[in-house]
Parts: sequence; structure tokens; C-alpha cells
Amino acid sequence: MSILKLGALRGQLEIKEFLRQRESVVFTLAFPVILLFIFGSVFKNTIAPGVTFSQYFVAGMVASGLVNTGFQQLAIAIPMSRDLGTLKRLRGTPMSPISYFIGKAIVVTASMLFQVALLLGFGALLFGLHLPTSGILWLRFTWLILLGSACSTVLGIAFSSVPKSGRGASAVVSPIVIVLQFLSGVFFVFSDLPKWMQDIAALFPLKWLTQGMRSVFLPSDFAMKEAAHSWELGKTALILVIWLIIGTLLSIRTFKWSEE
Repeated sequence: MSILKLGALRGQLEIKEFLRQRESVVFTLAFPVILLFIFGSVFKNTIAPGVTFSQYFVAGMVASGLVNTGFQQLAIAIPMSRDLGTLKRLRGTPMSPISYFIGKAIVVTASMLFQVALLLGFGALLFGLHLPTSGILWLRFTWLILLGSACSTVLGIAFSSVPKSGRGASAVVSPIVIVLQFLSGVFFVFSDLPKWMQDIAALFPLKWLTQGMRSVFLPSDFAMKEAAHSWELGKTALILVIWLIIGTLLSIRTFKWSEE
């Protein structure tokens, strides 16, 4: 059986396993909606003509959702599976690491699409969120989701070798994600952050994902309020591809079926 077919079958199994973990499903899918409700209810100000804080916040939460469902979830779940011996049993099957990675990418993308649908529907219903109105914007949204999901997946797999055990994985991974969210303009207007924070954030993919999502959900003239006074879509794609390549190489090199 080919690597791609094994990966597709593994992806189906990953989705089934994810849906059986009801607490994880509710937390993963509902958490961004809960944050939108809290922030949208508290911050009702307009940050630019025609742009409410809720509109700005949704763009950040979509990008952050990619990191939560991809990087954070995998960097925690894989060490736990390694501790339980699940990965060690998989090692005795015909499945290659690449097929395993493909399976993880499928479940991350599927859960992210459902999460985005909830977020956009909830935002439009309760906070007057303006959805993209042109095919070009939806196309941009699609490649950002696909590239962001792939990038987040391989980086999560690569980072899963860092925690020494599954029990300590959350303590290692979660603070990194939270700091990056604050630095990348998820909770605050990015251009309002100190320059040194902006420079640090620019080294990581989350900053570029949030900026790309803002180009989808915010008016085109809002680009003038970005640090570079532009959406920098070409640069965004390039940096995400670079991180995708780095993450893939690190995943292949560092991934372990067991601690042995």
C-alpha cells in the first residue's frame, strides 16, 4: 500500500479517535468561540473606520486556532501516545513516519475547518462579523488555511520530541503558544505592540498567519495600519513555506516511535 493511501487511512482513523474524545472535541472546537464571546462582549470599540475589535479579533483567532489544533495539540498528544506505547505498536506495522504525519495533517485540517465554521457563524450571528465578499478573498483564505495547517502540523510533530514525558508536555508547550499569541497580534492590535515585540513575532509563523487572516476579514485600507503598511502576502507565503520545510525536516529527523 502506498504512503499516501496509508496516510489517508490513518487520517480517517485519527478523525474517529478525535471524535471519541468528547472533552477534547468540546474544548478544541468551542474554546475560540468562548474567547470571541468574552472579548467581543467586553471590547465593543471601533479600532478603525468600519472595523470593530470583534472583526479584528476573529482574524487572530482563526490563525491562532491553527496553532492550537496543530502545533499545541500534537506537541502534547504525541508524547502522551509515546508514553502509553501506542506509537511503539504502530512501529510494528507497515506505516512509515510520513504516512503518520499525513494522518495527523488530515485530522488537524478537518478539525480546523469545523472550528472556523463555528467561529465565523457565531461571529456573524452575534457580533455582526463581515465575511469575505469576493472569490479572491475566499481563495486567499483557503491557501492560508491549508498552508497554515500543514506548517502547524509538522512543527507540532517536530516539537513533540522536546517534552521528556506526556505528563509534562502541556507545561512545556502551552506557555510557548500563549506568549506567541500575545506577541503576534491575536489579542491586541499588532502595530500597537513595542517594536522589539514585533521583531520577535516576525520570526515565527503565527504573526504572518494572523496578518494574512486580517487581509481576508478586514478592509483593504486597513493594510496601512500594519507595521509595513502592507499585507505582505508574498512574504507571508514565503515564510510559511520556509517553516513548513524546516518543520518537515525536523519531524523526519527527530520523530521517535518510542523513548528507546
